[in-house]
Amino acid sequence: MTEAIPQGTRFVDLPSPFAFKRGGELQGARMAYETWGQLSAARDNAVLILTGLSPNAHAASHADNPDPGWWEAMLGPGKAIDTDRWFVVCVNSLGSCKGSTGAASINPVSGEPYRLEYPELSIEDGARAAHTVVQSLGITQLACVIGNSMGGMTALAYLLLHPGASRTHINVSGSAQALPFSIAIRSLQREAIRLDPQWNGGNYDDAHYPENGMRIARKLGVVTYRSAMEWDGRFGRVKLDGEMRGDEDLFGQEFEIERYLEGHAQRFVRSFDPNCYLYLGRSMDLFDVAEYGGGDVMKGLATIHVGRAMAIGAQTDILFPLQQQEQVADGLRAGGADAQFVPLPSHQGHDAFLVDIARFGPAIAAFLSQP
Repeated sequence: MTEAIPQGTRFVDLPSPFAFKRGGELQGARMAYETWGQLSAARDNAVLILTGLSPNAHAASHADNPDPGWWEAMLGPGKAIDTDRWFVVCVNSLGSCKGSTGAASINPVSGEPYRLEYPELSIEDGARAAHTVVQSLGITQLACVIGNSMGGMTALAYLLLHPGASRTHINVSGSAQALPFSIAIRSLQREAIRLDPQWNGGNYDDAHYPENGMRIARKLGVVTYRSAMEWDGRFGRVKLDGEMRGDEDLFGQEFEIERYLEGHAQRFVRSFDPNCYLYLGRSMDLFDVAEYGGGDVMKGLATIHVGRAMAIGAQTDILFPLQQQEQVADGLRAGGADAQFVPLPSHQGHDAFLVDIARFGPAIAAFLSQP
């Protein structure tokens, strides 16, 4: 599958070989990134954004690409992450298929896509790769590292592996380890993909593609990204009319919510590589800050030293529930940070940080505005 890389995306070569935490290495790997704003003469106004599983590096529009980005409402001149003040860097995650080297990338040794020959990916590998991008820009210390969802995990790994690399941290709907519910959902997503005959042990192409597996995996994900409260408010029990429903399938779509999920899945299914989806999801399951605290998450978090931190999330998030953001704030505070926990009464679930800018924006702006 060939991915369209957004215009204006830049690349940094990773050290070759680039060794992975759990074994294996990459030759000739790269990271995709984009930037906004101006780096100060002292190089002390840099903000790094680490993304969730599926976004590319195009977080917002800029001169080289006027297309809206995935966090357009949050990032830009005069916005919560004010690019008149901050030099902002957003990286595409290592292991993705949006420009950074992942399982869909060409292995220079074989000339074929890595597929399942890609090394076992960890969140820490992504953190080290992101740090390479920051170093390539001549930045020795970030003003802030912001991590969303999976990026919240990557941000914690970044701070664990590179002490003193950032003065502050914002953890947005993230966590220090995956809970059983999240692991279970991602396990079902992987099973849906791998049981699709077209997956073929990871050896698919555009003509023979695990479309049904990806559809089901995406639907499972979307159900957990929002909340039951939002589904009820948006769709209720509204049924499709006869023409939209069709009569050929007794167990086909009957309700508007079913049609919405199918449409969402169809838009996503060919836009993300299935093997990359498997690798990134598994890396989230395996991440555990307890490894850095002798088996204790709180002790692991306490080894991170930043001046200030904020852990923020939505009360209706079932994938990364509020207790996890509270744990991050408490653990960082135990390590000496001026850390705050900000629970927000958003009804939009895990995806609230993407859509409920009216709540998340002011909190992030207030944190960044402090000296």
